[in-house]
Amino acid sequence: MANENLLSTLEQSLRQARAARMRLAARLSELEAEADTVRAELAEMDTLAGQTEAAIFRLLSSVLSTNTTPPSAVSPSDAEIEAAMRHDAARVGGQAQRVVTPRHTIPPVRGDVEVKSDRFMDRTIPQATTMLLREAGAPLHVNELYNRLLEGGFNFTGHNPTISIAVSLNRNTRFRKVAPGTFDLVIRDAAKAS
Repeated sequence: MANENLLSTLEQSLRQARAARMRLAARLSELEAEADTVRAELAEMDTLAGQTEAAIFRLLSSVLSTNTTPPSAVSPSDAEIEAAMRHDAARVGGQAQRVVTPRHTIPPVRGDVEVKSDRFMDRTIPQATTMLLREAGAPLHVNELYNRLLEGGFNFTGHNPTISIAVSLNRNTRFRKVAPGTFDLVIRDAAKAS
């Protein structure tokens, strides 16, 4: 009898694990499709930006060519403009990509976060975040807030907890965005100003 109960429990656990895996695999497929769409949109934006730069150079060259200096000495040709644009773009896999240097480092969302207390268990995101920002004494990125909230026993119910944090803080007048995904307390600015 005890073996049958154990077997039944293990089978149920296996079914739940397989169902969870299927949900995660489906979500991964959705995210990969979305990433491909975003990559295509970025490529389009790069193309549009390049065309806009070329148009600006052409406009500037036509304005500069109205000077008394000979046009060949002042304005670059279309070929020169395009060569300069090609020189600025790095070729990767046949597709032009700009080298982007990050302005600040984004802390990772850790998968190995250990719950150290239950102090945020009965709090809302703004309440818990206020405590964390006061303790930190400086702005924090949503990834770091997420890690610290998990350590404090906060229970997230949504699929994208970092987005939930960002949306919650954007909607609350106690917080201000100081950089992409990074928030601070508005009251800290008031204290510095006085």
